[in-house]
Amino acid sequence: MTDIRETLDYQTFGRAVRELAQTIADDGYEPDLILSIARGGVFVAGGLAYALDCKNVHLVNVEFYTGVGTTLDMPVMLAPVPQAIDFTHKKVLIADDVADTGKTLKLVRDFCLEHVAEVRSAVIYEKSHSLVTCEYVWKRTDDWINFPWSTEPPVVKRGGQVLDA
Repeated sequence: MTDIRETLDYQTFGRAVRELAQTIADDGYEPDLILSIARGGVFVAGGLAYALDCKNVHLVNVEFYTGVGTTLDMPVMLAPVPQAIDFTHKKVLIADDVADTGKTLKLVRDFCLEHVAEVRSAVIYEKSHSLVTCEYVWKRTDDWINFPWSTEPPVVKRGGQVLDA
């Protein structure tokens, strides 16, 4: 893991999501639904949903990171897991903030593959060592990213919660 960090502010994030949406639109891909990987992907999915005029947005919670550079052995989908029947014959766009190891995206993509007409992924950042090569990427980097929603401490500290890296 590199010690170099890239800091993304909210203004640049807004531009990044809009440019990512334009890339998707220019490619002619019109998703029937956007599947957000919580938590960072929620912000990306919301922006893409508005920009691509797609009101069908779903969410899947995946736990993987336990701290800066520390992870579980494998990512785990947390309940409630979306009903795959809701995705049958749909074109799905998986949205996340970063494809780092790619393990989370792979888990979600594999979950979708057997049930959907087509699945593609869109991320703000993709790292060179990611297991998944995303169809839509705003920027490629191997730096650690400080996202605007995770650089400030929580307003309320809840016991038993894993802090974002």
